[in-house]
Amino acid sequence: MSGNLFLAVGSLNREAPYFQGARGEGLTIYSLNEESLEVERIASTGSIDNPTFFSVDADTATIYANSEVFGWHEGMVSAYRFEDGEVVYLNKQPTLGSISAHNTISSDGRFLLVANYAMGSGGPDQSLTVLPILADGRLGAPCGSAAHPGAALHVPDRQERSHAHCVVETPRGDALLVADLGLDEIILYRLTAEGVPERISSVKLPDGAGPRHIAQHANGRFVYVSNELDSTVSLIERNGDVLSLVQTLPAAPHDIETHGADIHLSPDGRFLYSSNRGHDSITCFAVDQETGHLEPRGHTPSGGKTPRNFTLTPDGRLVLVANQNEDCIVIFNRDQETGALADTGRRIEIGNPVCVRPFRQ
Repeated sequence: MSGNLFLAVGSLNREAPYFQGARGEGLTIYSLNEESLEVERIASTGSIDNPTFFSVDADTATIYANSEVFGWHEGMVSAYRFEDGEVVYLNKQPTLGSISAHNTISSDGRFLLVANYAMGSGGPDQSLTVLPILADGRLGAPCGSAAHPGAALHVPDRQERSHAHCVVETPRGDALLVADLGLDEIILYRLTAEGVPERISSVKLPDGAGPRHIAQHANGRFVYVSNELDSTVSLIERNGDVLSLVQTLPAAPHDIETHGADIHLSPDGRFLYSSNRGHDSITCFAVDQETGHLEPRGHTPSGGKTPRNFTLTPDGRLVLVANQNEDCIVIFNRDQETGALADTGRRIEIGNPVCVRPFRQ
């Protein structure tokens, strides 16, 4: 396994009314040979409920996984370490909000940032929660949080309240960005040394867009958003503390029911990719390096149903797409000059995959 790329995969193992089955096994580690594309299943644990999103500390192979469980007033985030071919449990902490949807490790390694989508009311009901990462990799109790009051109401059954769906740190590590689907808003925060988020500014997206996930150019100016409700992609420009909406383009045809999901930039920042559930495709855009503007380059079938999450390998040569309702992860080659994707025919068979993250040891 030495030198191979490892894949941490989260799959659904607990039913929810908005999921289509729970045929997964929780958290699984695979080894991927990037040349032969041979995959080996290394370890797995079912001791975590519905790890729908997680981040990996590549230096320590520590995995911080959210549990998205319908009906809980507070979600949980668990810490595991992959060592000696085993998945080792460290600890878990509550997230101060329900339906924990996304998390990010701060660039200094001190904090885990969690976005709580939230349904209904009750409990602490915080949209953004900050947890300290202790010296041994375990998580401390939450040290800061923020709630997002209000509702956009443009799509009444999905925007009846705040629904924070994603939190990322800016490339320079000087601020946080939170996408709130329920508010049609991207919110900029600064994090204090003690881990308390302080709101700085925000920008509105088109009515009913429903911002879900965020990708950022390394220059820190260009912020790209996958909008779930209208299946579009938006470009936001950041200048200091000011966020400005610059461009919004369709990511999928409007004549079928489809919902935007994940979004990623290629390592060189030249191409942007977004996934579409319903159209079941990955959309490619070329990125103008001067203006950040997007130029559509077409769609590639995702190789299955409901591509909720996908990732690029660190060198950008491969794209792995987790097709939630096809029970497989599809491996694509990526042309680094044109951005085009080509299905390799290789599949990782696993029930209801919803998150895949590569890391090395």
